Amino acid sequence: MMATNTIPVVLCFSGNDPCGGAGIQADIEAVASMGGLAAPVITALTVQDSQYVMRLEPVDAMLVIEQARAVLEDMPVAAIKIGLLGSVENIEVIHTLLHDYPDIPVVLDPILRAGGDGNHLTTEAMQQAMRQLLLPYVTVLTPNSQEARALAHEADTLDACAHELLEDGCELVLITGTHEDTQAVENRLYGNHRLLETFNWDRLPHSYHGSGCTLAASIAGLLAHGLEPFSAVHEAQEYTWQALANGFRLGMGQHHPNRLFWARGENEE
Repeated sequence: MMATNTIPVVLCFSGNDPCGGAGIQADIEAVASMGGLAAPVITALTVQDSQYVMRLEPVDAMLVIEQARAVLEDMPVAAIKIGLLGSVENIEVIHTLLHDYPDIPVVLDPILRAGGDGNHLTTEAMQQAMRQLLLPYVTVLTPNSQEARALAHEADTLDACAHELLEDGCELVLITGTHEDTQAVENRLYGNHRLLETFNWDRLPHSYHGSGCTLAASIAGLLAHGLEPFSAVHEAQEYTWQALANGFRLGMGQHHPNRLFWARGENEE
């Protein structure tokens, strides 16, 4: 007899970041930290370091969907995390997959720009496709404030941005506030046509490569364990803040989150 699988599987659509700060490596480390298994589906290859994204090459859409369906037909996927998408065609094939598996919770990190140099990683057409084809299936959307304004560009406040994105069909919108000019980082959770909760976190002194990936993937990892979304959002923020607070600088740009900070013994120097 086959042993009962007690490790929840999270299907992760992400790009590859060769410097290891963001993308699929961030997903794998964050999901593992939540006690899950990340099943990585590569959507794009990038040339980047801790400062700049020099090139982005989307993976062929048919290869993306074949990767995903191979996993879904073999393993009990308990959550889906979506990050860098690469092309409109990738969005379209992921849409078909979400339509076929409507009961699996979905976390979408709408990566529109590179964290270091701010280069655009999406087109207007990709943003529209994301809103029309993916948001109706999303359990938790995790834009930063700049991404929220870009996606809902007709809204005049962050509250209005959140309500517009909720109208697109997602269940919850968590707008993170690291880019805002506030003393503390204020993350705002919206759902059921209203602001549900405001979370305040001490502002850390550095910028971090892969913080959004870490947050979204850890939410997905917790949803895969069966946590209800509000609890998953709260616990994932605590984990992400600790990963950033324990981060380190290896290159000449942003710091890397230390997503495995918990593995270090208390008595280690």
